[in-house]
Amino acid sequence: MKLANIKNQAFVTQAVVAIQVIVFILMTLAGGSTNTSVLVEFGARVSVLIQDGQWWRLITPVFLHIGLMHIVINSVTVYYIGTQIEMLFGHARFAIIYLVTAVTGNLASFVFLPNALSAGASTAIFGLFGAFLMLGESFRTNPYIRAMSRQFLLFVVMNLAFDLFSPGIDIYGHIGGLVGGFLMGYVVGAPRIGKIDLIKRFLSGIILLVAVVLFYSMGMRAN
Repeated sequence: MKLANIKNQAFVTQAVVAIQVIVFILMTLAGGSTNTSVLVEFGARVSVLIQDGQWWRLITPVFLHIGLMHIVINSVTVYYIGTQIEMLFGHARFAIIYLVTAVTGNLASFVFLPNALSAGASTAIFGLFGAFLMLGESFRTNPYIRAMSRQFLLFVVMNLAFDLFSPGIDIYGHIGGLVGGFLMGYVVGAPRIGKIDLIKRFLSGIILLVAVVLFYSMGMRAN
């Protein structure tokens, strides 16, 4: 395959989905993806363990899923949304957005749902939604971006409304990922589409950094 063709492939998105599937298979072999001990062993978010210094549990949960339907729905969503976002932002920027929003989403859960075990790609998925909403704000004159951002906004509102009435859904992780993605979209920029005001990029970076430090400190101090 030619280098130009590789660059036009959403290979980071494909790699994320592949990792999710491989981890799910390993979890199944280890005792089942719904087994609490297996989830903890593979890196689910457990607040007391993060407080003990296992900070990587703010990232690893994004690659874990609880049950077959969970991974199927999230993998399809990651592939569909991720392919579009990766082509708009570029491979490296997409990877940064995905990983950072995994952290911001799990940080929100760390603070507001300290006693719950959580796992799943939804924090980063909402981060991708947030990044696309940033494009809608920055490039509203682009008809494709404007139309798609409206669809994503409607989808986000509907999902958050659904979260409010669904027990067991980590709405805080979704909101944390969404806000993190919106801000991170400004920080990394989207040169494939156009330029973003440097002041917006700088302020978004400062807000995001302060929020991450603040939430991490709050979570570490919680009982």
